[in-house]
Amino acid sequence: MKTTGETIRAKREEKGLFLRHISYKLKIDTAIISKIERGERKATRKQIIMLAKILKLDKESLLIQYLSEKILYEIKDEELGMQALKVAENIIKYKVTKNK
Repeated sequence: MKTTGETIRAKREEKGLFLRHISYKLKIDTAIISKIERGERKATRKQIIMLAKILKLDKESLLIQYLSEKILYEIKDEELGMQALKVAENIIKYKVTKNK
């Protein structure tokens, strides 16, 4: 499974775009987008949405991938991470049904 950065890099290269083109459209330094692609820096939600548009990627899929990596980053070293994730899932389901 590719990381968000790998997905972005693959699509950028497939489209023949240079880092400088992407960085210009995002109004960020070229080094930052390079680090995002290599997984050394996390993009913001806004940047992910803009990247999906620029690269013509499915916005929802890219956001899901991005959010899953954010969650993984937070709990990967936690002994009780999986249990906490299951509890969080139940809480989200409860809140969604409560708000309907």
